[in-house]
Amino acid sequence: MADQDVRWCPGCGDYSILANVQRVMPDLGVRRENIVFVSGIGCSSRFPYYMNTYGFHTIHGRAPAFATGAKAANPDLSVWVVTGDGDGLSIGGNHLLHAIRRNLDVQILLFNNRVYGLTKGQYSPTSELGMQTKSSPNGSIDHPIDPISFALGCGATFVARTIDVDAPHLQHILRRAHQHKGTAFVEILQNCPVFNDGIFSEVEDRKTRSESALVLEHGKPLTFGSAGKLKGISLDNGVPKVVDLRDEDDPVERGVVVHDESHEMRSYASALATLKRPDFPVPVGVIREVEKACYEDLLQDQVTKAIEQNGPGDLKTLLHSGDTWEVS
Repeated sequence: MADQDVRWCPGCGDYSILANVQRVMPDLGVRRENIVFVSGIGCSSRFPYYMNTYGFHTIHGRAPAFATGAKAANPDLSVWVVTGDGDGLSIGGNHLLHAIRRNLDVQILLFNNRVYGLTKGQYSPTSELGMQTKSSPNGSIDHPIDPISFALGCGATFVARTIDVDAPHLQHILRRAHQHKGTAFVEILQNCPVFNDGIFSEVEDRKTRSESALVLEHGKPLTFGSAGKLKGISLDNGVPKVVDLRDEDDPVERGVVVHDESHEMRSYASALATLKRPDFPVPVGVIREVEKACYEDLLQDQVTKAIEQNGPGDLKTLLHSGDTWEVS
């Protein structure tokens, strides 16, 4: 742990996320001097101060750009981007898009509380339609962005969702994200007790989680609910539907989909991303994981080939080559 006092509002979901990240880090087998946390602006962006690693608290929305530079310059670093739904999907949307599409080998943790918490409660890019805030007293008329759909649309090779208060699941997803070679995008549903309290209460509450959350496990059918109330998810011409199951039913025989996170085509993962409350449970777990060449490896290959063809080069010679002129 760092020597900084942790300062978030009492009850903020960020405390749980921080505690679980701190718990997981020593188990990853990476020396702390080889770990970098990069953040932008927002409540979540205080994160680097609380990690006993290297870190950058950068400018609004630009954390992916700084992370790209750090990873490209030193591919051996373990680079983690911490952002929020406002920082990452509003002013930082374009930077996040390009980091993901390049498949940089970094972990991106997006804390989603569906509100601007640091600036006192304005609606964010993920806020629900009709949300009343100081900046939208008559209700927001902006259609929200779904972070999972956004990441899939950018071609993310690892996409997952977890919950701030579910410590075992959160730790499992963090480990999976670190193991992935490429951009690992993790949406963390996070409660803001001051400005958007209870927005994810159904999936955070242990009493209602079995009915409202669809826990994804590779190779297992998409089922949710409890004994006597078991249900599953089928796909009818690519459209998800809820199937009622009896305890003695074989879910697969009833048409329930078996989860396969390794689909190369994004259509299946995109279908999962459409599942929303109250009509469907919210998928949590690894939604997609596929392999693709990483940006920093391709960059290093280019540099190596250029040196082989043209020699190591000299900066002074480069600056004085080609068309040059003097200003007097």
